Amino acid sequence: MKTRACKLCGNSINSGSRSDKIFCSDHCRSTFNNRISSGENNLIRRVNYRLQKNRRILNQLNPNGKTKVTRETLIAYGFDFSYVTSFYKAKNGNNYTFVYDQGYIDIGGNNLILVKNQRIVEKSSII
Repeated sequence: MKTRACKLCGNSINSGSRSDKIFCSDHCRSTFNNRISSGENNLIRRVNYRLQKNRRILNQLNPNGKTKVTRETLIAYGFDFSYVTSFYKAKNGNNYTFVYDQGYIDIGGNNLILVKNQRIVEKSSII
């Protein structure tokens, strides 16, 4: 019988009941699979972190549901304008940008109005 080597560590595999076994232990199998998916998982983790941070900033600066701030204020808090979750064009033509339920509209002159999308909040509380 041919001795096979573990795909991760190179130790010999005790074939046991399975002839197609490629890892010597559950630890090696888990480690191997975690390494394969870590690149994808890290990307998703970083994007989710940025989105959550942006939402926290908007929520902190907009406790009452509507307030006016400058673009520089958001940047000073660490807001990253390239991480958003959706866009909404109102019937009146205004374009809103949202990070989950917190959003903003650019009113010109580096000024923004922060808003909270109450419909999203109401839908999530029903579910």
